[in-house]
Amino acid sequence: MNSSLITPGELAPDFELEDTNGNHIRLSSFRGNKNIVLAFLRGFT
Repeated sequence: MNSSLITPGELAPDFELEDTNGNHIRLSSFRGNKNIVLAFLRGFT
């Protein structure tokens, strides 16, 4: 696991997560198309 922080202006590393409907969403699919805000909610089911 990489514990280094991302500095302002640096691109986030690509990753894939499952949305609330079970669809797999990859961060890179939005790159250059939309602004993205990520919120990681701890304990959300």
